[in-house]
Amino acid sequence: MQLKDFYTVNNVAVADNLATANITINKDHEIFKGHFPGNPVTPGVCMMQIIKELTEGVVGKKLMMQSSSNIKFMAIINPEQTPDLVLTLDISETEEGYKVKNVTKFDQTVALKLTSNFIEK
Repeated sequence: MQLKDFYTVNNVAVADNLATANITINKDHEIFKGHFPGNPVTPGVCMMQIIKELTEGVVGKKLMMQSSSNIKFMAIINPEQTPDLVLTLDISETEEGYKVKNVTKFDQTVALKLTSNFIEK
């Protein structure tokens, strides 16, 4: 885990190439003291790191992001109001590594959509 104690994985279910992860963001993490004081917002780069780490857990390999596209931050993830997230990872193997299509939600709100390509480290 790149950011120590930033989030907790509550469970991960994998069926075929579809993984669903339930996580909880730690509202007391140091990063929120600077992003932003009094109005915490989960940084997008941290969400991208979480997706990479969850994918690594599913495929059982260390990965490096090669590219990302269709990145859409659609709602602010405030860890004080909505710390519990559901991430859906549609993982497919490619010639170079793995392609992941992600949708991240809290409650019924879509917060993030992205597609990333990963290669093995």
